[in-house]
Amino acid sequence: MPRIERLTGCLIGQCLGDALGFPIEGWDGDACREFVDTKISKWFQGKVPPVNDWNGQYTDDSQLARELLESLVEQGGFAPKDYAGRIARIFRENKIVGRGLACDDAARRLIEGVGWREAGCDPPAAGNGTAMRAAPVGMFYYDDPAKMIQIAHEQGWITHHDPRCSAGSVAIAGGTALALTGEKIDTDEYAKQVAAWMDDYHKTFADYVRKLPEWVELSPSEAVTEIAHAGEKPGYVSGWPGISPYVIPSVLWSLYAFLKYPDSYFDAIAVALAVGGDVDTTAAMTGALSGAYLGIDGMPRHLAEMVNDDEEWGYRELARLAEKCREITNQV
Repeated sequence: MPRIERLTGCLIGQCLGDALGFPIEGWDGDACREFVDTKISKWFQGKVPPVNDWNGQYTDDSQLARELLESLVEQGGFAPKDYAGRIARIFRENKIVGRGLACDDAARRLIEGVGWREAGCDPPAAGNGTAMRAAPVGMFYYDDPAKMIQIAHEQGWITHHDPRCSAGSVAIAGGTALALTGEKIDTDEYAKQVAAWMDDYHKTFADYVRKLPEWVELSPSEAVTEIAHAGEKPGYVSGWPGISPYVIPSVLWSLYAFLKYPDSYFDAIAVALAVGGDVDTTAAMTGALSGAYLGIDGMPRHLAEMVNDDEEWGYRELARLAEKCREITNQV
């Protein structure tokens, strides 16, 4: 069973990465790198961020991940109607921060009474809205790969029906489960296992994951040329700098950032952020993976204790939720 420090690190690591990316979402790489170099790097060294620079607010990525984990804990496993209801509620009450288009559309249908099996957006909608919230599946089903794969897919189906989204969810859930073991990361084996779990949903996406060991040998500036447009049709223009919200490059970049610097939460998050684009989401997924591997002590406590959702669901509440996850998974 994963140590509580790793489960706590996973959940809070996601929220912290997400919150750090929130102020610079959509910026280009140059602007994001400057923000990392001039502000975030100093915060990691112990400087307390001015509230007008950063207040620890995380976004929909972590809000929906938190709701998923709370549902798993309270229901003793995945209950799609309960989780769909939670998605509908947080959108209906306008508590969602930085809502994605597909999740917004699906939530509207859920609010109107459409069932969870039918509410999701059909292909070609293939954003990262399912993968960004999938780490709790790895936290809860870390010792049951078959169940983990099934639930990663089912929780995503509520909002996205594209198989690429299911594969992305499996990648983050599976990557989290492997990180939680605490075993020294072997990039080749890690990528091979994650890809194998993805194969049934999208073989092409899985094959990109198999390329990660060679990409990890590249610098971020070199790797982004390989990853940023992975899976795109020729001539497609996303309109985003850096990494777009398209699920294939955003998941690949998050895995790359973690595998590039598995022993440093800051360095992994810096890579996730400095590329530009949908950086709150890439940093959220990277933060979940890094936090699962390094544990809560692998990130600066003064920053971790600042994460919040409109001054609620901060460090203490998130840590307690992680403890409940450990308690319930020890019983099932």
